[in-house]
Amino acid sequence: MLKNFFIASIIVVMGAAILAAQEKVRVFVTDSQSWETKGQEGFAGASGGGRFSGGARPQNSEIAKTIKERCPMLTVTIKEDKADYILSLDHEGGKNLLQKDNKWVVYNSDGDMIDAGSTRSLGNSVKDACRAIAEDIR
Repeated sequence: MLKNFFIASIIVVMGAAILAAQEKVRVFVTDSQSWETKGQEGFAGASGGGRFSGGARPQNSEIAKTIKERCPMLTVTIKEDKADYILSLDHEGGKNLLQKDNKWVVYNSDGDMIDAGSTRSLGNSVKDACRAIAEDIR
């Protein structure tokens, strides 16, 4: 009887540990301050014309989707007060191929920066931020 109780206790403790390990880490994605501008102009003889447009181009939905695809250990939350980490990731359009146009910073729940970086692609920025969080959890 004592042996069965001991085995049952071990199973309960192991089950609780497995559930705790499976709980995902929550990350809040700040509002992206991304901007994009476009323009073109043309001249023919003495006349010409042009067209310019631009404005805010938030990337939050794309960032959340990419986190889900590349970081299965993370859950994106819209509630900042429930988050374990805060990810600020801005995509700057219009740069040439040699300049990095995605800047990211990860903060812990105390507001302390744990890592930052920049990459040419959104996917690599998310991957690097995910790596930073995984290293901080250990």
